[in-house]
Amino acid sequence: MNLATVGTNWITSSFIEAAKQSGALNLAAVYSRTEEKAKQFASVHEAKAVFTDLEAMANSDSIDCVYIASPNALHYEQAIMFLQHKKHVICEKPIFSNIKELEAAYKVAEENGVYLFEAMRNIHMPNFHQLKAHLTAIGNRRSAVLNYVKYSSRYDQVLNGEEPNIFSLNYSGGALVDLGVYPLALAISLFGKPERTSYFPVKIRTGVDGSGTLILNYPDFTCSIMCSKITTSYVNSEIHGEEGTISVGDIGTLSDLTLTDIHADATTKFGDEQLKAEMFYEIEAFTTIMASGNQAAYETLKSLSHDVLSITESARKENGILYLGEK
Repeated sequence: MNLATVGTNWITSSFIEAAKQSGALNLAAVYSRTEEKAKQFASVHEAKAVFTDLEAMANSDSIDCVYIASPNALHYEQAIMFLQHKKHVICEKPIFSNIKELEAAYKVAEENGVYLFEAMRNIHMPNFHQLKAHLTAIGNRRSAVLNYVKYSSRYDQVLNGEEPNIFSLNYSGGALVDLGVYPLALAISLFGKPERTSYFPVKIRTGVDGSGTLILNYPDFTCSIMCSKITTSYVNSEIHGEEGTISVGDIGTLSDLTLTDIHADATTKFGDEQLKAEMFYEIEAFTTIMASGNQAAYETLKSLSHDVLSITESARKENGILYLGEK
């Protein structure tokens, strides 16, 4: 299947390398607003064609699937264009800015007989399945604390009076939608959709949440999600039960998993050895669905993206964090 990419940042490079490793996607073209950058990026990754016009790329017969990693606020318009031209779309998280966009895009995908996926890598990692399988070992769940707290170098630009995309309301930025979606998607995948949610953001000068704590209330336990792009944490995530505790070293890759029996005071490491090309697993999942037409698997991913986006949109708006066009 021939792949085209939109975006020339590090995450696009990572996706391309993982795609090559998977063998399921062949890089056919890259897009950038400037021809110089497009040609440079194509040269590095050995792409056959370059585009500086998105509509021309969408019209190309040599492209089957498009990976979009542009600024968040551009995802919807770009995805719709490719879906209307019957291209499968893999869109980097957060997939869109709001539920209205998500539902409209899924409708366009269905009308054109193509698939739309959100690139949320951690739920496709082998260790996600290991983590889920070990939940029964901790007994009745009573609490969970999931962290993605990592200082962004772009925050230095904010401190210098600038407004980079990821910290801009105009480009649908903020800590919850950029980092918080990883632990949120994990929580929903493991525990289901919560009964209630509350978000406590720390707003910065640009109007977005630089950090925040999202509380997910379930019938018999509470999950706290801490996310930040203006500080860094060195504390593992944990899931607590009456019989044991599971520790997760990195919420993005689910590395360094340990299970502690709190009564025997015995700790055991578990999990699979995972590839360094972390996006390999999501590519494998998406291309398998596209090849097999596994509608049940597709609907599960659609439902997850819907639940995550509905929670982040509600959390933002309840705290007055409104994107371009929402005010």
